Amino acid sequence: MSAQEKLEDLAQRFDADRRHLRSVAFQLLGSVADADDAVQSAWLKASRSDFGARDKIENLTGWFTTITAHEALDQLRMRKRRAEQPLADADELDRLARAGSPPADENALLVVLDRLSPAQRVAFVLRDVFAVPFQTIAGLLDRSPAAAKKLASRARGRLLGMPAQPRRAAEHLEIVEAFLAASRGGDIATLLELLAPDVVRRVDPTLVPGPVSEGVPTEMRGAREVAEETRRFAQHARVGAVMLIDGAPGIVIAPRGRPQVMLQIGIGADNRIHTIDMTGEPERLRQAVLTPPRRPSQAHHRPIGYQGDQTQSAGRPARGQDREHHAR
Repeated sequence: MSAQEKLEDLAQRFDADRRHLRSVAFQLLGSVADADDAVQSAWLKASRSDFGARDKIENLTGWFTTITAHEALDQLRMRKRRAEQPLADADELDRLARAGSPPADENALLVVLDRLSPAQRVAFVLRDVFAVPFQTIAGLLDRSPAAAKKLASRARGRLLGMPAQPRRAAEHLEIVEAFLAASRGGDIATLLELLAPDVVRRVDPTLVPGPVSEGVPTEMRGAREVAEETRRFAQHARVGAVMLIDGAPGIVIAPRGRPQVMLQIGIGADNRIHTIDMTGEPERLRQAVLTPPRRPSQAHHRPIGYQGDQTQSAGRPARGQDREHHAR
């Protein structure tokens, strides 16, 4: 087989695994554009590899997966080295909203994943989502298998270690979820039911003026006024996620899973919202403990399955395809 024929064969094998690889990259990066970049970079590296070494690879899918994860890891490390991300402007938020957001639970998970170290994030996603062996993860991270296992364990504890909320906290969680849903849809009637008549909405001075709150007073009172105001924030609400903020249900505005604004919701004994405090102060965002909400009925997730299993055919379609719709 000529070099050109070998390259064409490799391209066909890569295309057969592209959906799986895109899913891996998206789970690691939380962005469709970044995932596509990682997959494209993985193909360039694979296509430029030595023919002799490549012919010895028993499972190409596992090799493709490792290269793609390495490209994603490089992107994650670059993110950590960059300065604070600028607040997304209204046009970008509107574009993200039109493109569609991940399901609420997954969006909340992306928010917390973004707060892990790159190594923790890679170890957790590859192991818990794709069931990649720790030996492979260790090679990718240049760590020992024991160290890779510890990274995944620490990430798992950060993400899944919160106990299910007691009944009252669960009720508050439902109220915040209903508030976010009504805000996204401009449902004034529902908002008036959720808001106390004397509700107070405060905005952190760091956000005034700014893309989120240009022309908005730092404090507003009254259910009707606050409900009407939510219409101008609809596109921001569409990239919001309900999270536990320091243990209490709240909302995080997080384009691409990156927290930029927090809404801390104060709920009274009447199960109505009495205070809404919006903050975008970078230090406060860093210090806040953000965790995805868990419910008593929430079952443990099941891993998708590692495509590098040597018992599988290298060209077998990825079982990760069922999550591909998240990266469309």
